[in-house]
Amino acid sequence: MNDLSADRLAAIHARAFDGPARWSAPSFRKALADPACFFISESDAAEGFALGRVVADECELLTLVVDPEFRRRGIARTLLRCFETEARRRGATRMFLEVAADNHFALALYEGAQWSAVGRRPAYYGDVDAILMERTLRQTQQAG
Repeated sequence: MNDLSADRLAAIHARAFDGPARWSAPSFRKALADPACFFISESDAAEGFALGRVVADECELLTLVVDPEFRRRGIARTLLRCFETEARRRGATRMFLEVAADNHFALALYEGAQWSAVGRRPAYYGDVDAILMERTLRQTQQAG
């Protein structure tokens, strides 16, 4: 886990998100203990990170966060690209996530990376709906 503690991850998450979208340190510990979960970070300084899990051929992006001090530098795009590469390496052919309907920067990031909105969860984040998004991953061609 790049020597980052669950407490540090929770602190970064708290700076980036308000209300029910925040993850606690115990939530991070539980997720990181799950063998299906994997963690991607942007350098050891933890400017940002992504956490997800692969089960069978599906991958769920649980959270992607960039510390507010480091935003607008392409870190989220890099994290998402690395996350997708790792999901593919682990055998995922389809990815999904939930994003707050009012998180316009995240929605633009995912749409720009070929994710599609496929549903909505009313009041998922308190008073804010979640947009369900999905992306099909093409497996890399093997030379042969």
